[in-house]
Amino acid sequence: MSVVMQATDITRHYKVGGGLFSRAGVVKAVDGVSFTLEAGHTLAVVGESGCGKSTLARVATMLEKPSSGVLRIDDQELRPDTEGVLGRQVQMVFQNPYGSLNPRKTVGAILMEPLSINRRGDMKAREEAARAMMAKVGLRQDQFGRYPHMFSGGQRQRIAIARALMLGPAVVVADEPVSALDVSIQAQVLNLLMDLQDEFRLAYLFISHDLGVVRHIARDVMVMYLGRPVEFASKDELFARPRHPYTQMLLAATPSVDPAHRKVSVAIRGELPSPLNPPPGCAFASRCPLADGLCREVRPELVGGVACHHV
Repeated sequence: MSVVMQATDITRHYKVGGGLFSRAGVVKAVDGVSFTLEAGHTLAVVGESGCGKSTLARVATMLEKPSSGVLRIDDQELRPDTEGVLGRQVQMVFQNPYGSLNPRKTVGAILMEPLSINRRGDMKAREEAARAMMAKVGLRQDQFGRYPHMFSGGQRQRIAIARALMLGPAVVVADEPVSALDVSIQAQVLNLLMDLQDEFRLAYLFISHDLGVVRHIARDVMVMYLGRPVEFASKDELFARPRHPYTQMLLAATPSVDPAHRKVSVAIRGELPSPLNPPPGCAFASRCPLADGLCREVRPELVGGVACHHV
């Protein structure tokens, strides 16, 4: 398989505070994440709110620069002097289809805008490309001149997906792309994403907190906790044999119609530690039933796909 994106030890830190009555600190939103995306496959990133999923998505699209680490696209390092060239190969689909589209522009103008900015083709060629992409995402040609407020949430997300594909990217970063949609519409959008992936050989970095969605679309899964990956495995392996205690508790807490699953359902205890003042050792130790003195003193590294002293 061809590798289209590779991230090595990516971090994203934010300086906060430092005012008259507060001491400056550093929030380590993403703290050492590595992954590889292959053409035609999906890597899902899951975890609780505050674990760094969306920050990782913004770094992968270079909406935010990493504090350290290396991001490569087609085996070329993404740097300030190459960002304009390589950055077009990575596009993003945002969570909220109601806020990600310009309400003052028609669908046609929204889809032609990326081509116009990058000076691709004349007006006629841009319109033809936009209309062709509308057909691929299931929109009618008579909707070309309509405005976003005239569409349902699912249709708006189809427009957002079409816009992301107008420049022919190799990688699409999808940040919770179906969480704002009705359950009845989610499957339609997920199936559309999978069909487009097959047609264009797209690599997806799929951010989600919904394990049911992840099970439907992903090939590989990376579980994050407080800015760091704690488990990395294929989808089949992770759902069949979760190894990290955090992953086990996430899966156990997932709603299910299976009575046997409900009997073993376990809620995750406690609160997510503050990223401004993370605990020493394993960040999950305060909530983990297996934690001991070693866990509270030494941070486990990701070895063999899992970061845990007891696996």
